[in-house]
Amino acid sequence: MPDPLGGFAYVWPYWAAAIGGYLLGSIPFGWILTRLAGLGDIRAIGSGNIGATNVLRTGNKALAAATLLLDGAKGAVAVLIAGRYGPDMAVLAGGGAVIGHIAPVWLGFKGGKGVATALGVLLAIAWPVGVLAALTWVGMAVLTRISSLSALIAIAAAPVYAWVLADPQRAQLALFIAALVWLRHHENIRRLLKGQEPRIGGRKQSG
Repeated sequence: MPDPLGGFAYVWPYWAAAIGGYLLGSIPFGWILTRLAGLGDIRAIGSGNIGATNVLRTGNKALAAATLLLDGAKGAVAVLIAGRYGPDMAVLAGGGAVIGHIAPVWLGFKGGKGVATALGVLLAIAWPVGVLAALTWVGMAVLTRISSLSALIAIAAAPVYAWVLADPQRAQLALFIAALVWLRHHENIRRLLKGQEPRIGGRKQSG
């Protein structure tokens, strides 16, 4: 990875990868889809975030599924496009995409919690890591019935999977993503510690 303060002619492609990934990641699909469907501003209901879990609170399962897929796809697309120019570019674009989803410039830097986009990035950067992270989420969801806890454990396990199945650079990306997602889940973590986090299928699911 180059020095970000090095000569412009040398580092501009790396900045372009990071910024391009950020802009792709910042596309607020949950907000766009709910507006197009006439359901109003998704930020005004539930947890107020733009991710699939909150979209599900509108009662439209198809819209929530579309949000989940599109949020994952934008992370994967960012990595795949940038990856054509080298692994460093892919890593920067992947990290940028997750930041973009969490803090989209279009919505005052208030976005989602990054889980779907993170999984999309992981699938594109090293598909076995992404698959294992997704399976970890499913397994923990079945065991605990708590979406946020399942996501936190899956994302925390991803750097370990990447270290074993990929390489240090991609493991560092997974660790960076895990830190972002955990920080964004600070409210969920507080509720988990108090035993107050809703369960899947309950009246109010945190997203």
